[in-house]
Amino acid sequence: MTTTTTTPPEADYGLREPLDADFAGVLTHLPAEDEAYRQRARAFVQDEVLPVIDGYWDRADYPLHLVRRLGELDLLRDGLEVEGTPPMSHLAACLVHMELARGDGSVATMLAVQGGLAMRSIALLGSEEQRQRWLGPMARGELLGAFALTEPAHGSDSVSLETRATRVPGGVMLNGEKKWIGNGSAGGLTVVWARGEDEEVHGYVVPQESAGYSATTITGKVSQRAIWQAHVRLQDVFVPDDCALPGARTFKDTSRVLRATRLGVAWDALGHATACYEASVYYAKSRIQFGRPLGASQLVQERLARAATDLTSLQATLVAFTALDAAGQLSGPQASMAKYTATRTARRMASDARDLLGGNGILLEHRVGRHFADVEAIHTYEGTESVQALILGRAITGLSAFA
Repeated sequence: MTTTTTTPPEADYGLREPLDADFAGVLTHLPAEDEAYRQRARAFVQDEVLPVIDGYWDRADYPLHLVRRLGELDLLRDGLEVEGTPPMSHLAACLVHMELARGDGSVATMLAVQGGLAMRSIALLGSEEQRQRWLGPMARGELLGAFALTEPAHGSDSVSLETRATRVPGGVMLNGEKKWIGNGSAGGLTVVWARGEDEEVHGYVVPQESAGYSATTITGKVSQRAIWQAHVRLQDVFVPDDCALPGARTFKDTSRVLRATRLGVAWDALGHATACYEASVYYAKSRIQFGRPLGASQLVQERLARAATDLTSLQATLVAFTALDAAGQLSGPQASMAKYTATRTARRMASDARDLLGGNGILLEHRVGRHFADVEAIHTYEGTESVQALILGRAITGLSAFA
């Protein structure tokens, strides 16, 4: 007689709903208008991002329909004032960053590139005619935007960029290369930063169909695989005078855009940290080992307590910095501290969550592996950890350690 044994099915570790961890209550009683933006972003993540994103991430494919949906839901302008749209506070914009990153880092970067960088360049440094011409279609997701500052040989030292803008009748001719340009090969327009004949840095809005503009999508990425970055080559690209940003006269103007985006990146990091914490808690309560849930282990509870403390500290810190930003009082070193603290914390929490989930931690279906990889990107872009540390160090000591 043959005895047949049946292996019990593995438990379902798939977290379906947010856990809303907020031990200090800093995100609990939000203004109704801000909460409405948060809930809209959350519903978008739950209903439209999470069901499909693993496939796009795995294939390194760009779900452009999600960009359009962000525009339709008025979640793409990063708090910028655009004609025909309702007010959006600094906190509301940051909450949208957090919720999108809780779902997926590539989707959060769609907002960071489109609204945070490309649209903000035009909003802060463009003419009224340029704002009227481009911001509306970009906010609605009808027109993609890219921000081309980084070059193959110039990342953290972007002030040393080598792309040149040479005066010709009716405009300038651009020549040079850019790298790691989000949306740079997806169609639309690119804000290109180049050094003029006065040796200052200026900004130009360049339609990607312009003659001499070519872009190659970068492949082989292990992070943020559901959005495309490009290597852009500019060979005698003519830009008419009406596409030059009149407010972009020096690198200090470029820095205004970058400074304004660092707080959003910090909230992206909070979103990643939140997702990793939620997945860890759910897994610890669901995974049975040695006859009991993982969460019954003292070691696991200590890890979760540390993660909850890190998450709460990060929430409180970013809410405080966002209040300063809303009041127009956020300084450059404070923006650097926000990003420095948030990405370091998120990176540590992602690593701990990956470890807690064991082998399951590297599977896309459990989310942590995707966040673990995507945090590496935000830890670097918009200013590396080292650069942020040097900005803080200069503010603390009054001494510059930049080479």
